Amino acid sequence: MSRDTEITRLDIPVVLPEVADMQDACLARLVDALATRPGVVHVHVARPGERERGAPVTVSGPQLCLHYDPARLSLARVTELAHAAGAAVTQRFGHVVLSFRHVGSEDDGRRMEEGLQALPGVTAAAVNIASQLARVEFDRQQIEPSTIERAFDDLVGITPSLATEVNETAAETTGATEAPHAPWYRRHRELAWSLAAGLLLAVGYWVERTQGMGPLPIAVFVASYVFGARDNVGHFLKELRKGRLRFNIDLLMVVAATGAAGLGQWAEGALLLFLFSLGHALEHYALGRARNAIKALAELAPTRAIVLRNEGGTRREEVVPIAQVRPGDHVLVKPAERLSVDGTVVEGQSAVNQAPITGESVPVEKDVGAPVYAGSVNGEGALVIAVTTAIGDRTLDRVIALVADAQTQKAPTQQFTERFERVFVPLVLLTTVLLIVVPPVLGVWEWRDAFYRAMTLLVAASPCALALGTPAAVLTGIAQAARNGVLIKGGAHLETLGTISVLALDKTGTITRGEPSLTDVRPMDGVGHDALLALAAAVERRSQHPIAKAVLTAAAKAGVVVPEASDVESVTGQGIRARVGTDNIAIGRLRMFESESSSPSPVVPEASTDSAGPPPGIPADVWLEVLRLEERGRTVLVVARTTPRGVKFLGVIGVADEPREQVQRTLQELRVAGVRQLVMLTGDNAGVARAVAQRVGIDDFRAGLLPEDKVTAIRELAARGAIAMVGDGVNDAPALANATVGIAMGGAGTAAALETADVALMGDDLGRLPFAMGLSRQTRRVIRQNLVVSLGVIGLLIVASVTGLVGIGPAVIAHEGSTLVVIANALRLLSYRGPTVARRA
Repeated sequence: MSRDTEITRLDIPVVLPEVADMQDACLARLVDALATRPGVVHVHVARPGERERGAPVTVSGPQLCLHYDPARLSLARVTELAHAAGAAVTQRFGHVVLSFRHVGSEDDGRRMEEGLQALPGVTAAAVNIASQLARVEFDRQQIEPSTIERAFDDLVGITPSLATEVNETAAETTGATEAPHAPWYRRHRELAWSLAAGLLLAVGYWVERTQGMGPLPIAVFVASYVFGARDNVGHFLKELRKGRLRFNIDLLMVVAATGAAGLGQWAEGALLLFLFSLGHALEHYALGRARNAIKALAELAPTRAIVLRNEGGTRREEVVPIAQVRPGDHVLVKPAERLSVDGTVVEGQSAVNQAPITGESVPVEKDVGAPVYAGSVNGEGALVIAVTTAIGDRTLDRVIALVADAQTQKAPTQQFTERFERVFVPLVLLTTVLLIVVPPVLGVWEWRDAFYRAMTLLVAASPCALALGTPAAVLTGIAQAARNGVLIKGGAHLETLGTISVLALDKTGTITRGEPSLTDVRPMDGVGHDALLALAAAVERRSQHPIAKAVLTAAAKAGVVVPEASDVESVTGQGIRARVGTDNIAIGRLRMFESESSSPSPVVPEASTDSAGPPPGIPADVWLEVLRLEERGRTVLVVARTTPRGVKFLGVIGVADEPREQVQRTLQELRVAGVRQLVMLTGDNAGVARAVAQRVGIDDFRAGLLPEDKVTAIRELAARGAIAMVGDGVNDAPALANATVGIAMGGAGTAAALETADVALMGDDLGRLPFAMGLSRQTRRVIRQNLVVSLGVIGLLIVASVTGLVGIGPAVIAHEGSTLVVIANALRLLSYRGPTVARRA
């Protein structure tokens, strides 16, 4: 917020949880709803790449910027107005995600978009051919989702699946893929028709070679035409019945084949349609692999659950459909079974494999009170789980819904290729007409030769590979990330993540464990290690402070006998006192003992003469030990016995929030993945921050930060390059929203993390981040490779077709071959495993 122009920035997903991308019409509606509020001077949505006036950072994600008069509105009231307006917009407007099959042409995708946008009440529609999903935004007061679904059914010609509607707790399985047990023909109809066309082509070619061209081979070729062009002609006739005529690439292929037949090149026309239909079938199969990697998520949770019912004091088991399970029910999960619910363990103990949800490679031990997630696999022990989340709101359900929504979004490169196509395709059509007319008129070519070359050009210049190369890579990248416990909420974030050069990380809970542990026990002369630990644990047993828990945990692990304490007294801000046996024991900060100690202060050793010396009454050895531990980033407590004659210092203990296991290796892998600078942001003091940063290998740190200070730090760091922020998704929400990419830790079970961040690490594991960043960079490389291949093949084929170097047959082989090459290249991402330190060399 600046004082000269008061601006408050609110994270759009918090205000409008349904917003998927910057094209969502609800953003404009939210702006309109707020602009008329008294006291609001100006309101707008900062778009990616936009530099807000007076702010040193380029805005990367959708952020609502309100300029208001502070004399008339408080910050709290502005926030309240934004949320109220967002709720009103959400209540009226919604969106649905619909899935379909057997649509492979970008032209057909545009036809479907136009048909959906023509429906009354539909405000926007986007169709993604690679993911076979359509996202439709609509006004609830004008149209029902069922009406949209029926219209979409008519547009596609098959029955779609209503995947998800935002604002409702529906989380159905996306995709209309037929069941694996369905008849082979039903599952592979497109491939069957293509193979039939190929078989008839072979028969016709053999008859022509043996008997010469005549009625019989022509009839066989015509039959091959019918099978090869069935889908294309079917869509064309359906459009004609509705009074619409649309020239798309599928129709142009049929025109080219018909033109070949008119020239007597029956075999070549049949070959064109066979290869084109076969290419489409193989494209659908290849893209289906990526889609199925995501759809498999929906199959993780069982459809039935064993619910425990209490009747007359006895407990019985009842198997019920998962839809009938309610929060509060107790569900029994037997050994080796997959969990069907999110909840908390109330009985039993077992190791649970959470890899499908969080990406953790090692099963996690679950005891009473531990959270569990649907889709996980139970180990050898039976568990009774108290259901905490309604079906449809489970972590798995939210992931499926968000991934389905992410698949409908278009990456920046895809948007560029679509803009290119809108100029390129009309240009090709114009060139084709000129190629048919101009050379014969000028006497350069004969009409027959000009027409054949023009038909070849139609095939050669078809931008199928260009249209599918980017969305196929994005779809596959999102799928591979989801399979490995990383939720990336859209192609734009997947691409952007690969450009990150500066990474900011919250300390507590991200770099460190998030809870203190006892690291040092330093007894003074005459006091044993276990005796000091036992006395400290006895006093801390009655305390609820996190440090007390750390001391008690360490005592339990060491197996020391902890005596009973009585007369416990807390000294606010300093420590705690209690009677242990006949002794009065005190534990606390050093200042707690300054006024109590009456013993003279010993001479400070020469090594420490540069300091002012210990406080009055504090022994030099105790003071120096405290200094040494504090320099190492420890929270230090002094243990002492108090008597009427003075204080006897027993020892010093150090507590610290320890770094996570493997965090140092993870940070090294992040450097391998391309991060140039690592910065830690923390509210802790500089000493603790410095110690942690040095221990794990952080380049820079900012200490003593409040949430608004973290936002300022992110804006400053953004001047050095694209920046990502890693936090818990709740306390760090403002910083996450201001980063180029916001990354939330522990997305599993945390709705706020899923809603706030652009990327969510489903497990509470920073080790997934190098994989995500490496995957993003690999995806960007694949996209660039696909652009080079597709544009290169199109350019070569255009030259070769116009000059007559290739005919229709070779052109369609190269055309379909390049499409399959870019899809196969994209599918390589399904085998990506992430960068490792060993690869750095």
